[in-house]
Amino acid sequence: QVQLVESGGGSVQPGGSLRLSCAASGKSYSAYCMAWFRQGPGKEREGVAAQFVLGDTTYEDSVKDRFTISRDNAKNTVYLQIDGLKSEDSGTYYCAADYFGPLSDAPEVGPGRCLLGTPAYTWWGQGTQVTVSS
Repeated sequence: QVQLVESGGGSVQPGGSLRLSCAASGKSYSAYCMAWFRQGPGKEREGVAAQFVLGDTTYEDSVKDRFTISRDNAKNTVYLQIDGLKSEDSGTYYCAADYFGPLSDAPEVGPGRCLLGTPAYTWWGQGTQVTVSS
């Protein structure tokens, strides 16, 4: 069983920054794909950033200039740096992970599965709330 625990959410003013963290546990291998999704009030959950274990990244177009995803594979942790926060960034941010395996197999697996759609991921965290208001 995989557990994903997010942290780092909070209330910030427009223009501020936050760094979200998500630690994965329960598997002896790294997750090839880790991603961040968000869900605003009354909206569907949408993918904002994903990263392959070897570093390849994918961003949703509207956030790629302000969001940065990164990973510490040794800690099986993924981060999301959010700069220039806007009110429309408010919502619950979820970490997701899938496709666990040995790091040595990662080059053959490739980043193609690290998508921004919710069906691509089996394991989800509980979410961390981000509120942007003045």
